Amino acid sequence: MEIINEMDRKVEIDYPCEWKYKVIGDEKEKIKEAVKSVMGERPHTCTFSKTSGKGSYHSYEVKTLVHNDDDRTEIFRQLKKHDDLKMVL
Repeated sequence: MEIINEMDRKVEIDYPCEWKYKVIGDEKEKIKEAVKSVMGERPHTCTFSKTSGKGSYHSYEVKTLVHNDDDRTEIFRQLKKHDDLKMVL
């Protein structure tokens, strides 16, 4: 799979590989529960990253093994549509 980055260079992704998602929400426990509900039994880590300056938002890094492009994008799609996550990167 090729992805074009900001500098218009194609990036080759070799699957399977570990992939990281950044998830952001306003309640720490709800963020962790949202990640668990999307990931199910899939092995993953969900590590606290930081809290916004005003303390309104919290970010976590989610890591998991993805097997192909469809797998990677489906996880992103599921995280993004979860009501308790404000943003997914």
